Amino acid sequence: METFKRVLKEWIIPFALEIIAIVLIVKFVCFFAVVPTGSMIPTVDEHSWLFATRMYNPEKNVKRGDILVFRSDEMDQTLLKRCIGLPGEKIVLDDEGKLYINGEYYEEPYVVNKLAEPASFQVPEGSYLFLGDNRSGSLDARYWEDPYVPAGKIMGKARFTMWPLKNFGILK
Repeated sequence: METFKRVLKEWIIPFALEIIAIVLIVKFVCFFAVVPTGSMIPTVDEHSWLFATRMYNPEKNVKRGDILVFRSDEMDQTLLKRCIGLPGEKIVLDDEGKLYINGEYYEEPYVVNKLAEPASFQVPEGSYLFLGDNRSGSLDARYWEDPYVPAGKIMGKARFTMWPLKNFGILK
């Protein structure tokens, strides 16, 4: 009986507490996401594994340029895209692929493959506009029936690439 108490105290209880701590952290603080497409190349490769932190108050925490994980009901999957438009903004992509926000040109150094296809959006309050960095190969807001993602569908902010190892590091 003494051996059982010692094993319980030294092994079973600490192991159970570690498991509980991991479950709580994954449930409330962070999670892993797998990128389903190449829409974010060259920033994030297709099938990359990312570490993300949960977002509980998008209205205060989302910034333009953030790489966010969100749920798309229209596509019935979890997606990863860059936030381009904030609530109330007028977003225009001209015939050269240049981005204008409320009439002012906005430089996008992360976009390598621009697509010269004009588009215009008026982002409603409480929603956001997401585009992929690989504009010529991204099925994003420009093609969705409803191009705006409500704040409640945003799951978190991608912070770090875990896999493949050649891309291991902080996302920018």
